Amino acid sequence: MLTHRFLLGRARDALSEEERQVIENAVSSVRQIPPRTQIQRRGELVTHSVMLLDGYMCRYLDDREGYRQLVSLQVPGDFVDLHGFPMKRLDHDVASLGPCTIATFEHRTLAEILERYPRLTRWLWFSTLLDAAIHREWIFRLGRLGAEGRVAHFFCELYARLEMVGLARDGAFALPATQADVAEACGITGVHANRVLRLMRERGFATFRSGEVEITDMPKLKALGEFDPIYLYGQHSAWVAEMREGND
Repeated sequence: MLTHRFLLGRARDALSEEERQVIENAVSSVRQIPPRTQIQRRGELVTHSVMLLDGYMCRYLDDREGYRQLVSLQVPGDFVDLHGFPMKRLDHDVASLGPCTIATFEHRTLAEILERYPRLTRWLWFSTLLDAAIHREWIFRLGRLGAEGRVAHFFCELYARLEMVGLARDGAFALPATQADVAEACGITGVHANRVLRLMRERGFATFRSGEVEITDMPKLKALGEFDPIYLYGQHSAWVAEMREGND
């Protein structure tokens, strides 16, 4: 299945076989996206939503001087812009980091799903609520942590999310990003990001080179980033368990 990573590691097993097939059949097209390619512009009308199948995508905002702030990073299995379905326009831009594969869902098809499959509607809603929970954690990270804590939290979150979908193991995962991207996600300068990454490497916490992150001391990195994955609502969270029971 193209969409097999949707809610994987969270509650995919709570979807019935019919519901899984409905999501799969709702894909209208699959596209390969080159690196550093913008797919949605702020303020433009949107008529479809995108699920990321492979690679990384980001949402971002530019200030008047052209400085960029990444406001989210999407990993495989994520809907990139499902919130665009009810809102019709996005308040940010969307682009690929490295090469990506995306699946497109026409909004008229999503509307039909919402009308015919109330339980699946709850899971699509759950997907957008996960987005909101991650946004809140990014606000905390940017507002309350220092530069080292921000980068540590960023790496811990990515590892947790990628591990859920089978794309991270033994402390390592691919990240086709630059130091500038890390800086833009963490609200620091490129020079500061370089310094932080060097310190993490020297302390034996984590390394980032050649498009790969290797976390060499997970407990210390989590402590530095004050990372608690509760906001990711993993497979065994109480909320997910309650939703699963409600679907039985």
